[in-house]
Amino acid sequence: MARPSKATEVDLTEPQELTAGLIERLRCPVAKSQAFLRDTKAPALRVRVTAAGAKSFVFEAKLNRQTVRRTIGDVRSWSIDAARAEANRVRVLVDSGTDPRELERQQQADRDARKAQDSAETATVQEAWDAYLAARKARWGARHYADHVDKAKAGGEPAKRGTRGRGETIAGPLHPLMPLKLRDLSPAVIGAWAAQEAATRPTVARLAWRLLKGFLSWCAEQEAYASVLPPQNPAKGKAVREVLGKAKAKQDSLQREQLAPWFGAVRQLQNATAAAYLQTLLLTGARPGEVLSLRWEDLNVKWKGLTIRDKVEGERVIPLTPYVAHLLAPLPRVNQWVFASPSRDPELSDKRISIPRNPHETACKVAGIDGLSLHGLRRSFKSLTEWLEMPAGVVAQIMGHKPSATAEKHYTVRPLDLLRMHHEKIEAWILQQAGSVFVADVEVGKLRAVK
Repeated sequence: MARPSKATEVDLTEPQELTAGLIERLRCPVAKSQAFLRDTKAPALRVRVTAAGAKSFVFEAKLNRQTVRRTIGDVRSWSIDAARAEANRVRVLVDSGTDPRELERQQQADRDARKAQDSAETATVQEAWDAYLAARKARWGARHYADHVDKAKAGGEPAKRGTRGRGETIAGPLHPLMPLKLRDLSPAVIGAWAAQEAATRPTVARLAWRLLKGFLSWCAEQEAYASVLPPQNPAKGKAVREVLGKAKAKQDSLQREQLAPWFGAVRQLQNATAAAYLQTLLLTGARPGEVLSLRWEDLNVKWKGLTIRDKVEGERVIPLTPYVAHLLAPLPRVNQWVFASPSRDPELSDKRISIPRNPHETACKVAGIDGLSLHGLRRSFKSLTEWLEMPAGVVAQIMGHKPSATAEKHYTVRPLDLLRMHHEKIEAWILQQAGSVFVADVEVGKLRAVK
């Protein structure tokens, strides 16, 4: 029999014994997207041809009256004999009632599970930590996210300020754990880490420990990491709690008789911006970071208001009292920040000053006051208002504390004018106790201080 020419069409209506020449001549009929040529030697084997000319071996059979079709492979990669063998193998599965597609999905799932397990076994704390931060960032505030980044940073980077003369950044307390395998974070390992960190920086170590507990709780809920962690959070062990201990409530605050020497020492600081910052901190009762974050746009001179970026409510508006306005008015407007960095370094030209802990320590030493922290100035504001018997809700609203009673939460609304009346009384009394008499002209911006 003469060999058919390449132009001869293949009859797709009847099964034929597959050959290389037959497959080569196979074309998809016009107006169809695909067509199938059946094999006589392996009844479940087909050759599929598409309108684009692609050809592949396909298995096709009936299972529970449903057509099961599965691609074996490209005709250029599979020989006819190999395709027949594969089709016959799958046919045996179908005859026994097994769906080869479901079997393949299960096998793929098993491979994925093994791969995930292997990945979890080799995952480092740093890798899981980065995934944790990426997953949770949208739900956290900027400060909380920054704490996570800061506590795990490597350190050792050149720094021009804020390192107490060391000249480089310090590694965060969680950094020693980052290179470890996640599966190696046992209670013993975390206990040894806690003991080491608690010896030099217990307060920061306690914060890092709380962040670590949250991180490991998140990992336990993730399919990718849960398999390598113990049922009990390894950071919640009794030994770790005992090593780190509990934070003691701090009692540092200015006494009424200490106001005069404190103001006197602060006003003598060479850094006028730091001096203004420290006095503003005391007279507003705000948190150190809130005062440092003040922008010029936050000062409403017309209506005598000061917008504070609040970590609890987002922001709050408190009175811009006369003496605080007097402190802030002469500060140089070199950028958006009220307490801007005076540095001529281009890298710091758009920065704020660092929180002036060292200047404050110097002033306290001059004034003969021991152990007064910057947060102690916020505590001082609250404590000093007791002398004036101010309404607790007024003081809480100025300081940004959450209301502690139903009436405060739902029924008491204090406008800025009412807050101003009380706040100006507080400021005037503090200045009086400090031995300062401050006289404010009617027009804001024309203020003068009389000692």
